[in-house]
Amino acid sequence: MQTSSEPAFYWIGLNSVPGVGRITFRKLVQQFGSPEQVLTAPQNVLKETDGLSDKILAGIASQKWREQAEKELASAAQAGVAIITLDDDRFPENLRNTPDPPLYLYVRGSIEPDDKRAVAIVGTRTPTHYGRTVTQRFGYELASAGLTVVSGMARGVDTQAHQGALDAGGRTIAVLGCGIDRVYPPENRGLMHEISTKGAVVTEYPFGTRPEAGFFPARNRIISGLSRGTVIIEAAEDSGSLITAGDALKQGRKLFAVPGNVSAPNSRGPNNLIKQGAMLVEQPADVLNALNMRPGSRREGGQANAPLSEEESALFRHVAVEPRHIDAITSECGNTAGKTGGLLLSLELKGLVRQLPGKYFVRSEE
Repeated sequence: MQTSSEPAFYWIGLNSVPGVGRITFRKLVQQFGSPEQVLTAPQNVLKETDGLSDKILAGIASQKWREQAEKELASAAQAGVAIITLDDDRFPENLRNTPDPPLYLYVRGSIEPDDKRAVAIVGTRTPTHYGRTVTQRFGYELASAGLTVVSGMARGVDTQAHQGALDAGGRTIAVLGCGIDRVYPPENRGLMHEISTKGAVVTEYPFGTRPEAGFFPARNRIISGLSRGTVIIEAAEDSGSLITAGDALKQGRKLFAVPGNVSAPNSRGPNNLIKQGAMLVEQPADVLNALNMRPGSRREGGQANAPLSEEESALFRHVAVEPRHIDAITSECGNTAGKTGGLLLSLELKGLVRQLPGKYFVRSEE
């Protein structure tokens, strides 16, 4: 049985009291000093506290919150899940610095200090071939540049973003709109497992919480909050990803949009965002430049003089001293566009390749 010595015990306990939401929780902690001091305060002191309803007073007095906290901690221990509270040093720095961060996160995997170099990629659940290709390329190249790719593990753009990052051998974080013991959508079970071993799966919802429509808008603020900027790729005018776009702006984060076919319904969301002031991005380098992020700075030291992998060597043979377009290089190598872009970026970081305007590449001068 879990005890009150667990750091998250009183956080979970206070949050489980009927009538206590995030706003009330924060007010009480600000007044009393900590969740533990709220829950262990004498009843006469609590009754004199402004804003505490009879429902909340009864919930604290009943001590049922103890059972709920013990249950959650036991489930987390059995599942190998960490519960990281807002005052924990492991809590994501970007997310802590938002107006409405979650009180704590359930985490399967690990949150790393370098995850502050994160970019969210979100969009429609029904992308076109163009949308899938662009998303995978952005995920792959941003991860190759040392950024953590954040998304919501939904069908479509989210899935492609995570997969692109994983294909690059990079880190990615999935934010769920349900309990961490639920797999949604069910076909992403394998993806969820891979993300948890090479990044993190996180949620603010308790064990057993089903994926209901009302939970996803709140989930979206975590996606944008974990990130320095959010990229929208294909979204209809009523897409939930536009909620994430709004959250990013409220949080003071950069908002990017990839333009699309003006006659396609899935292009209306990003195209409208661009009209309203979102930054138009055509390639991952645009995102890096806007955020003043140097590719590869996640890693200590540089990559110059680093040995070439077999794939890098094979691709390098197709880069000449005369400019060559990325499409021609991709066609000759037989790679996907995302794979080619990632390998070219790696070669650029090693000082072997230079990118020219119009997506042309040449060998660097020796």
